[in-house]
Amino acid sequence: MSCPAVQSTQSETLRLSCPCDISAVRPVTSNAINFLTDRGVSEADLQSCELALVEACNNAIHYAGEKARLEAVAVEIDCSPEEIVLRVWDHTAGFNLPETMDLPEPEQESGRGLFLISSMMDRVRYLRGGADNVLCMSKRRTGDPGAPANPGMDEVNRKLVESEQIIRDMAEELSFCYESLSAIFRCSAELGRTNNLEEFSQRLLMDLSQITSADWFVLRLVSKEGSRLAVFAASEPGWLLLPLELVSGQPGASAELEAALSRQDIWFDEQRQLEPKDPLGRAKPGSIGLIHPIFLGDTLIGTLTIGKKAGLPHFTAVHANVIHTFADFLAIQIVNARYQEEQVNSRVFSRELEIARNIQRSLLPKSLPLVPGFTLAGFCESARQVGGDFYDVLRITEDSLLLIIADVMGKGIPAAIFAAILRSVLRAVPEWTSEPAALLTRANRLLFEELSGVDMFITAQLIYVDMRQRRFVAASAGHCPTLLALGRTGPVKAIAPEGLPLGILPDTVYSNQEEQLGDDSTVLLYTDGLTEARNARGEFFGQERLMHWLQASLKRHETAEALKDDLAAELSHFQANGSLNDDQTFLILAR
Repeated sequence: MSCPAVQSTQSETLRLSCPCDISAVRPVTSNAINFLTDRGVSEADLQSCELALVEACNNAIHYAGEKARLEAVAVEIDCSPEEIVLRVWDHTAGFNLPETMDLPEPEQESGRGLFLISSMMDRVRYLRGGADNVLCMSKRRTGDPGAPANPGMDEVNRKLVESEQIIRDMAEELSFCYESLSAIFRCSAELGRTNNLEEFSQRLLMDLSQITSADWFVLRLVSKEGSRLAVFAASEPGWLLLPLELVSGQPGASAELEAALSRQDIWFDEQRQLEPKDPLGRAKPGSIGLIHPIFLGDTLIGTLTIGKKAGLPHFTAVHANVIHTFADFLAIQIVNARYQEEQVNSRVFSRELEIARNIQRSLLPKSLPLVPGFTLAGFCESARQVGGDFYDVLRITEDSLLLIIADVMGKGIPAAIFAAILRSVLRAVPEWTSEPAALLTRANRLLFEELSGVDMFITAQLIYVDMRQRRFVAASAGHCPTLLALGRTGPVKAIAPEGLPLGILPDTVYSNQEEQLGDDSTVLLYTDGLTEARNARGEFFGQERLMHWLQASLKRHETAEALKDDLAAELSHFQANGSLNDDQTFLILAR
């Protein structure tokens, strides 16, 4: 299926294939704009085509079903001296293009993309087919000498201004979601004052429903004997949903059970409907939504289902990210409450702390990503069973990473909870992972009230590493310097960008420090538990000793794993049989 071709003997065509992944849209769009730029398209027309093409590709990916996500989105650009035609094929159920595309109301989530496209382009058509559909967007070139005047340009400019306002409104809505999360985290810190976990969960999930515009929710938890999933909280009091046995059943028997056993999110909508025999399918037929399995480490805690009526706007990736954050935080509170109950009933305090330590361990990456030409290794040892140190590694692209290390002031469960909150906040804004300073500034604004309210703070250091460009960008919130070894025989530099710890001042703005990575560079991030470790004579291990160790060890070891083992042994030997005074955590990136 195709729209009519541009009627010009001078027309040139570019065909592209976009994987069904939002992250692939920007590279495909860049190739298209480069193609149009080379053919002399004006700046104004380039901007219009770029916005329209991004919106069209995003919609084609967002509304694709599970099977359709295996197929690429085809893109075609025809460019003649008179006209530009953009075509985007999708594999969705399709839709009926309205005759007029007016500005949606502010509370509406759908229709903005089509309105933006119609504002940018002169003509929009949508052809539906049996296997695929195509959106055709035409624009007469306005920057060419002698081109006829477009009588609708004033209207287009007006719509462009309105569209820009919509984009700003959407950004504000997203910001509101993050601010709401921050407020809920603050309320959650008060859970220790009450034993009513069910009431707390109900209130927290009602807030989640409002943020995501959901109509209903169901939280199931694993029973104490670990054999069933039983309803713990639901949006409708008295909702009769029987427990689910945690055994593999017939396909389609329960989407909640499928999510729990597969450890994967289950989406349900018009394309994948809940089966009539599914308990949710019987209770909420025709609904759309998401089922998220809740795990801490390898332990299943339960499932969280968020749904709404069919016909309403679908949940987006942003909604899913918020749901995941709520579920992870709620899981920590649930497990923590269960551990406290176990402590009261059995008086086995050491057992409770051992389990809490496992929760903290679940915050650490279970495996570190493989990076071409580099190796990664991390180490974390708590002074008590539970501490506030953690590290994380986020893969951004095949050749770039974000390295994270943080230290929450204090020890025990409060420090571990704030470490979990910080980890969730940093993962909630993936669009800023290549800008460490901006990401720290955002995290500080979100967490300031909670941290200052309990007189706590967090030091952290974020390192963005681009392997291809050999670029190293660091930002610090009052954390220990990062050590950068330039080769196996070169000097060791201490990278320490200025910045206050998180939670000290609400409007702190952090700055980046950029360095170049050599072919044999090694990066060491660490917490102050290393430099402040004491030996039997009371001497500190110190930063200078750590720098000397790194320089000497690089001559003996090549991989990050070997360096990790060597440093752990060095610290253990230095401290002899003394107990740890502080958590010790470090992360190594090496050739």
